[in-house]
Amino acid sequence: LIGIDEPLRPDVLRLLEGHLADMRATSPPESVHALDPTALVGPGLSFWTLREDGALLGCAALKELDAEHAEIKSMRTTPAARRRGVARRLLDHVLVAAVERGYARVSLETGTQDFFAPARALYLSRGFVECGPFAPYVPDPHSAFFTRPLP
Repeated sequence: LIGIDEPLRPDVLRLLEGHLADMRATSPPESVHALDPTALVGPGLSFWTLREDGALLGCAALKELDAEHAEIKSMRTTPAARRRGVARRLLDHVLVAAVERGYARVSLETGTQDFFAPARALYLSRGFVECGPFAPYVPDPHSAFFTRPLP
């Protein structure tokens, strides 16, 4: 079940802290763009989790950049739930929400290291194309940028 959730809920907080730890272990500090859990709360941000029988399997967020453009943030699957389609289901849910909110496009940033290869493959499989930096980002050899127009 996918639903709106709280990033500061204890199990979600553990998942997001693991996400940040992985980002810091695989990327130089200036290339870590994952949001701190407290930054995932507030206006212009929506945060969802996917749970099965109450157990947390993954999370994703959508951050409004402007009236027509949103950014996907904090896509993360628990280690036990990997390779089960959790990220795909969350991404599809976020894309539907972005269309319902009237955004013209969604974009995201992910890493270029091998660790991020499954994420890049997922985004490409869902119609994202590589693009240049957007919003506050600058060119970075450790960052890959993707965007997708919405109907």
